[in-house]
Amino acid sequence: DVGGTWYWNRYPGARCDIESVHYSYSFSDELQQEWEWSEKFAAQPEILRYLNHVADRFDLRRSIQFNTRVTSMVWDEENTRWTVTTDDGATTFAKFVISGAGNLSVPKKPEFPGVEDFRGEVYLTGNWPHEPVDFAGKRVGIVGTGSTGIQAISETATEAAHLTVFQRTPNYASPIGNGPADPAVSREAKANYRDIREASRNHFLGVPYNQVQ
Repeated sequence: DVGGTWYWNRYPGARCDIESVHYSYSFSDELQQEWEWSEKFAAQPEILRYLNHVADRFDLRRSIQFNTRVTSMVWDEENTRWTVTTDDGATTFAKFVISGAGNLSVPKKPEFPGVEDFRGEVYLTGNWPHEPVDFAGKRVGIVGTGSTGIQAISETATEAAHLTVFQRTPNYASPIGNGPADPAVSREAKANYRDIREASRNHFLGVPYNQVQ
C-alpha cells in the first residue's frame, strides 16, 4: 500500500523527528489548510493516515502498482527511452525512471552467533508485523540505542515484564517535547505557510529552525 517508510516501519514508538507542520507536503495550499495534525511530532499511524489521505484526495492510486518487482531496466539508445520489465511479465517504456527505493529499504537480519538457535520471537524494526505484537508479561531484549532503538525502548518498557537493552555505544538524545498540537500554533502556521515553506527551502536542515549559538 502507499506509505513507503511509514507503511513498513510500524515498531512501537515510531514517529517523525521534526514537527508535523513541517513534515508535510507543500504542493497544494488546499491540502495544507485542510489537514489537522493531532500531535506536535506525529506518530507512525497518523503519518500513514495522512499519506493515504493524500493518495485518495489526488487520485494517485490509479498510477501506482503494488506487489510488483522490477526485474530489469535497459536503456534504449536508439529511441532514448528505458525498457522496464516487471515480475508479472509486463513491459513499460519510459523516458525517465526515478528510483525511490532508498539505500536502507532492505532490513538487515541479525548476524549474532547462535541467533538461529534462539527459541523466542525475533522482530526487526524495519520489517515490523502489521498485526499488534503483545509484550505483556514477557522478557524482552532490544539491541541498539540509535534513534529507532530509543523510540522502541521507551514504548516497550511500558508493556514488557522485563526489558534488557544491549548497547554497544551510548547515544545522545534530548527530550522531544511532544504533546497535543496547539490549535493556535496550527492556525498561525496555516496563515503563514508561504513564508514557512520559503524559509525551509533556504535552510540547510530543510526546516526553518533557528540555530543555537
